[in-house]
Parts: sequence; C-alpha cells; structure tokens
Amino acid sequence: MSEQALKVVIDEELCKQCELCVAICPMHVLRISSKINSKGFHPAELFDNDKCISCGFCAMTCPERAIAVYKPEVEKA
Repeated sequence: MSEQALKVVIDEELCKQCELCVAICPMHVLRISSKINSKGFHPAELFDNDKCISCGFCAMTCPERAIAVYKPEVEKA
C-alpha cells in the first residue's frame, strides 16, 4: 500500500461479509479479507489504493454503512 491516505476505509467490526462492495467495485480493488472480525465474518478490504477512483459505489451499496470513501485532495496550481 502506498504512503498516501486510504481512499476507502472499512469498519471491520460492522462488515458482515455480504460481498456487495466487492461485486460492485468497477476497479476491482476490494476483496474479502482472510482476517475474522469479532462476529465471525471475514470483512472486506481495500487491496489496491492506487487504482481506487473513489467512486463511492462500495459505500452506497453497503447495507451496514461500514464503508467511508475519501477523495484525494488535488493540488492547485
């Protein structure tokens, strides 16, 4: 993962492994983690921050509201 700020932040404890975010991501940068949260689910994770376009589809699709999407700041000339 690069040093830049994450574009997608997933609250692993809220995620219930429904995989809707993984399915809807147009850039295919989300996957189900091998980690297990306290409820016994494998949460989604962002694995390629550089290819993420911050479209927000994952956050809009998440029924648990476990995903926050951030747009990187663009430097002004």
